[in-house]
Amino acid sequence: MKKISIVVPCYNEEESLHYFYEEMQKIVKEMSKKAKFEFIFVNDGSKDKTLNILRELATKDKSVRYVSFSRNFGKEAGIYAGLKTATGDYIATMDADLQDPPSLLIEMFDTLESGEYDCCAAKQTSRNGYSPLRKFFTKCFYKIINKLSNIEMVDGARDFRLFTRQMLDSILELEEYNRYSKGIFSFVGYNTKWIEFENQERVAGVTKWNFWKLFVYAIEGIISFSTSPLLISAFIGVIFCLMAFIMVVVIVIKTLCFGDPVSGWPSLACIILFVAGIQLFCLGIMGLYLSKTYLETKKRPIYIIKETEKDLENK
Repeated sequence: MKKISIVVPCYNEEESLHYFYEEMQKIVKEMSKKAKFEFIFVNDGSKDKTLNILRELATKDKSVRYVSFSRNFGKEAGIYAGLKTATGDYIATMDADLQDPPSLLIEMFDTLESGEYDCCAAKQTSRNGYSPLRKFFTKCFYKIINKLSNIEMVDGARDFRLFTRQMLDSILELEEYNRYSKGIFSFVGYNTKWIEFENQERVAGVTKWNFWKLFVYAIEGIISFSTSPLLISAFIGVIFCLMAFIMVVVIVIKTLCFGDPVSGWPSLACIILFVAGIQLFCLGIMGLYLSKTYLETKKRPIYIIKETEKDLENK
């Protein structure tokens, strides 16, 4: 019988954890003749009662395991820690808010058992609950990153997926500090089947992602999997050099041949400010890549574990 590890990163999810656990127990019961389960919850420095609930679940259910960080390290660190802890033949990554229907696990499992695919991932066909502005920027992000990157990022892809141990081993080989899971899953390859579904509202609690966090996360994804912005900044520099050379030639000809005096300091001030803005923009792009390189070379741990379910046995 195959073993499925369910990896669930949690940050302030006290309101939704019981709902998630109860819903997953229905799946465990339905698949009891096909597979056995282990649950790996990663407490990402939650400030509510998330850790207390995880202790309670681990005490009454031996299939529940948890990893608790010393502070908030971010969702990507939570996913990575859960993947490193997983012992199953198949591994699933899920959110605790039930926006991704757990019932899809049955179809995902049957798909992998056929041997044709290495991964089965969920893809939302709608963005219910998203504001019009967020929908617009999300579409723009996927268009931009697919133009700039050599790997394909599927529009609507969720973190909810089930994949093989072989694929997991490949993912764990990528020990980079700056992580972007959607890109990493695409980078390692393997045959993936996409299952489409209608996005659901959170079962409880509020989202931890605001517009600014999503924007920073999008920039992280672009920088992690493409160097094209550096080429674009270099191209912009070349264009402005050519424009400057052409304008110098025009001014010289107008002055020598037509006696037209060089004037217009307001327009000159606007040009200086515009060009200075372009320079700062390009320097900012290079600075982002340099900062990521700096963080990688420091070799800091991706996360620090403070407590696991094994500590309960010692108390």
